[in-house]
Amino acid sequence: MRQLLDRAIVRFAIVGATVAGIYILGYLVLLALGIAQPLANIAAFLFAVLIQYFAQTIWTFRKSVKQPRQAARFVVTITLGILVSALVTGRIGPMLGWGDWLSAGVVATILPIQNYIIFKVWVYRPLKSKSAKSQSE
Repeated sequence: MRQLLDRAIVRFAIVGATVAGIYILGYLVLLALGIAQPLANIAAFLFAVLIQYFAQTIWTFRKSVKQPRQAARFVVTITLGILVSALVTGRIGPMLGWGDWLSAGVVATILPIQNYIIFKVWVYRPLKSKSAKSQSE
């Protein structure tokens, strides 16, 4: 089990599933408290993204959260995910005659793959050492 948890992709999947659960629970609790649906959705989403940033940063990719550029790249990645989701569910799915469940399933398949790749190669990429930077200049 320990060897499995040493793999970033496994930690990424665990965080993703946990964050999805946090979003669902938060959304349903806010609705039960009488919060309007759009506000409940936005609040639950933003809270889940905040938890995701800390968990993916600290546990999955083992980086410091005190990196403004990294945090900005994380926000760009999440925003790209929202755009892809909107494109698939609002345009591509209906154009191809897909039902809502199929469109949502495609999004639920694409986004984790997309996010993991972008996180790995861009958001949490290894920083170059100062000596490596000076040698390349």
